[in-house]
Amino acid sequence: MTMDSSGSSWFQEDPAPSRQEQVVQRICARVAGSGVHVASLPLGGVQVWLDSPRHRWRFYHRMARELRLAGWHTETGPDRLLLLGWSAVCLSHRARMLRAALAGRLADFDRTAFTAVMIATRLRHDGFPADDLPGEVEDRCCDALRWPARLADLDGLERGSSLEPLRLRLAQVAGLEAKVARRCGEHLALASKVARTVAGGAAPARSHAGESGDSGSSTAGLTERMVGVSVPNSVPDGALSAGTAR
Repeated sequence: MTMDSSGSSWFQEDPAPSRQEQVVQRICARVAGSGVHVASLPLGGVQVWLDSPRHRWRFYHRMARELRLAGWHTETGPDRLLLLGWSAVCLSHRARMLRAALAGRLADFDRTAFTAVMIATRLRHDGFPADDLPGEVEDRCCDALRWPARLADLDGLERGSSLEPLRLRLAQVAGLEAKVARRCGEHLALASKVARTVAGGAAPARSHAGESGDSGSSTAGLTERMVGVSVPNSVPDGALSAGTAR
């Protein structure tokens, strides 16, 4: 197999993809959609290439950005993306981004409540089934938070290193990820609660892995007055348009 082959692996592919390959595939597919191929490199690392040449360079850079945010060092070539192992610089960047999320967007529960009110009211106005409303609002708020998907991408990946500095950074990142996961769970629980209020209590709340019950109830309390003002207990047809205009 030649090195200039842009439509296949440079090396003999392992019939059983490694856990790392599966995670990289998941991250890259989230960015670029279908047509993503992943294969291991003989001395470690992963190569990624796309079926279609259309916008390939742009997708490679987007995929590289997400992979660097996960903590990996990447190199972008003309026909494929190479992932070459953990990077101390990229892991430090991930830790900074996790801290920024905790201090910024994930500290703003009012924004989540307001977003959930707007989404739920608009969906009810469009005739969305009341029973499905909490789940749909929660999914959309999950997409808006972004971190739930990024954390889910790495599920099941054992992250370790033979180098002590990298092990320490990986442990630091894991601790911050646990905090972010709990905070995201609290936001999504609040979004579901708001949606059930709009739907008139039509459906039970979902359960969230790693969600802290005490913290969730206290943060929800921060926004209950706003939700109470913004959303009636039941939304009659005539009030939906007015709710959307708020």
